Amino acid sequence: MDNAILQKEPQPQNANWSAVFAMTLCVFVLIASEFMPVSLLTPLARDFQVTEGMAGQGITISGFFAVITSLFISVLTKGINRKTLLLGLTAIMGLSGALIALASNYYVYMVGRALIGVVVGGFWSMSAAIAMRLVPINQVPRALAIFNSGNALAMVIAAPLGAFLGAVVGWRGAFFCLVPIAVLAIIWLWVSLPSMPPNLLSNRNNQHIFTIFTLFKRRVIALGMLAVGFFFMGQFTLFTYVRPFLETVTKIDISMVTLILLIMGIAGFIGTLLVGNVLKRGLYRTLAAIPLLMTIAALSLIAFGHSLVAVMILLGIWGLISTAAPVGWWSWVPRIFPNNAEAGGGLMVAVIQLSIALGSTVGGLLFDISGYQSAFVFSALFLVIAAILVKFTAKTEGEVHVENITE
Repeated sequence: MDNAILQKEPQPQNANWSAVFAMTLCVFVLIASEFMPVSLLTPLARDFQVTEGMAGQGITISGFFAVITSLFISVLTKGINRKTLLLGLTAIMGLSGALIALASNYYVYMVGRALIGVVVGGFWSMSAAIAMRLVPINQVPRALAIFNSGNALAMVIAAPLGAFLGAVVGWRGAFFCLVPIAVLAIIWLWVSLPSMPPNLLSNRNNQHIFTIFTLFKRRVIALGMLAVGFFFMGQFTLFTYVRPFLETVTKIDISMVTLILLIMGIAGFIGTLLVGNVLKRGLYRTLAAIPLLMTIAALSLIAFGHSLVAVMILLGIWGLISTAAPVGWWSWVPRIFPNNAEAGGGLMVAVIQLSIALGSTVGGLLFDISGYQSAFVFSALFLVIAAILVKFTAKTEGEVHVENITE
């Protein structure tokens, strides 16, 4: 895949599952922290005397800082032991929760949200490279699936947990509850993580802060990242507007909406646990099949949107496979970036975050202008393009592999 593979990420002889589960706890707290404001916007806005829209910008700013951090953290921290860096990021995560809980005004709250964005970008950028140092290469997909199970579990319970804690101890108390869990994660990481000096070859490849953008010169990377981008655009063009679809088309009340979202979350959690075995049978086949199945689900929602039973089944399938897809794409990172997984992970995070924002924007415009049908059709179109790009990516990687063998 690379023209000259000089030094790959250090590979352990035995799997360190304790460290993998410690990282998973970090993922859980991180995602819960990132999306906690969703269910707490009303009391946040009231206390800070701003609109709910302004309060919601706390999620936007965390996404912005996640993109910036993911692009440049590999270069800016190239001399730092990765264990030290992970411990520092986890400490910043706890600090963010405390800062938000103690925020005296809206601007302090936004600083706290910016900090959580830094952690999101930094943590996910390194996740594939860290997995390669904790388990043998053939078990990396399983480790990444476990990481993503923490993500899926947090997505299931973050919003209802935030609403419950907000009602019991107030929104400040809800954010404070994240701090001791972050402390527990720091202790577990300290005990379980080995020392992980930075990869010297990766440092040589990342001498300049904008080096990461030169990765697009490789056709397999450009095609793969385009496939990732169209997949997440397609997913969030539809998913962002599931609630108004359920309320206006399926015509169900908020309790049933909550139940369906919970079903999607549980299905997604199950999907992350099962997808590792499927990926072993064919990475690219799986990455192409997932968006095609989601396309069928999206178009079926248009046809059967008025049937509660059909909608529950279709959205359950959507949750099962859409949440499993990132596990496959994160398994692709060490495959394509054996010498520079951190830079590859950073590029992946940036593409995902930007695609989510673009998909949500496109879906919102279509939903408002011409109804849910057009939003769902465009979701299906983006997903089909993603599947086609996966096929081109697989073909390109095969061609490069043959060229390297024959040289």
